[in-house]
Amino acid sequence: MDQKERILITEEVQAPERSGMVALILTTALYLGSIGLLVVSIMELWVLWIIVSSIYILLGWIPYCGLKILRPNEAFVLTLFGKHYGTLRGPGFFFVNPFTSAINPAGNKEDISGAEIVVGETKVSAKDIFGNKRISLKTLTLNNEKQKINDKLGNPIEIGIVVIWRVVNTARAVFNVDNYGEFLSIQCDSALRNTVRLYPYDVSDDGNAGEKSLRGSSLEIAERLREEIQEKVEVAGLEIMEAKITTLAYAPEIAAAMLQRQQASAVIDAKQLIVEAAVGMVESALHQLSEREVVHLDEERKAAMVSNLLVVLCGSRDAQPVVNSGSLY
Repeated sequence: MDQKERILITEEVQAPERSGMVALILTTALYLGSIGLLVVSIMELWVLWIIVSSIYILLGWIPYCGLKILRPNEAFVLTLFGKHYGTLRGPGFFFVNPFTSAINPAGNKEDISGAEIVVGETKVSAKDIFGNKRISLKTLTLNNEKQKINDKLGNPIEIGIVVIWRVVNTARAVFNVDNYGEFLSIQCDSALRNTVRLYPYDVSDDGNAGEKSLRGSSLEIAERLREEIQEKVEVAGLEIMEAKITTLAYAPEIAAAMLQRQQASAVIDAKQLIVEAAVGMVESALHQLSEREVVHLDEERKAAMVSNLLVVLCGSRDAQPVVNSGSLY
């Protein structure tokens, strides 16, 4: 038996709508009129009008089901007997086909595991965003938990990202994926792993000067990460506005060793700078003594003087002067 191909929704259709206030007034007027007609018909024994008004009283509540209220940055995705009817956007009071129903599969799910959702500066639960039939069009912030990932050199690191996103195509978000919030969280984790394994945590001493690293090229890495996440969630109708690295550190099991390595590297660099400066100072001292003819030194005395100056200049302790009252020979 042939399997049906999976249908992907690509376009968002605007649902036909009318003024909700006008529909409410007309529906209420007709309902009250039908009640008055029923009373008069019973008094006058108009059988036909009794039947008509009774039927309308029984079914007259149906148009009220078509009244929808939306706040700013909210939308309804409507279906009519299982088919996509359209999307209702924008703040206001609307009237649509009363037989349509709003759908949001994400509203039936629990909170997104391992993630925080922030609106502005306020932390909210996933149920506050997905827990009703409305689709939020606000700019949201998704903050996933820290992950332990091996970088390009195999070093385990802990890294966390925050993603700023919003829904731009409500039809894709509702019909193409089951829970677009959970889908985004999973794709962020996947893209983060794919990106981190391509770069080292830091550029090694013997590495290329132009090599990018997670610590030294955070802006470039974040942009690459945003592009990869955007490509993955395009099917869900989401727009990734920004992706930022919030946490970046070596994993605890190697953090101490890496700290010692960094300290040793810093000490070596400092010693190298001190030696280079000391050699320059000794060379300048010998040159000035010889040029001004302050003292005449043979090679052995020059060697002794160079040794003493280097010890004084490169030593980590204060120099202890020694008065020589005799001769070197």
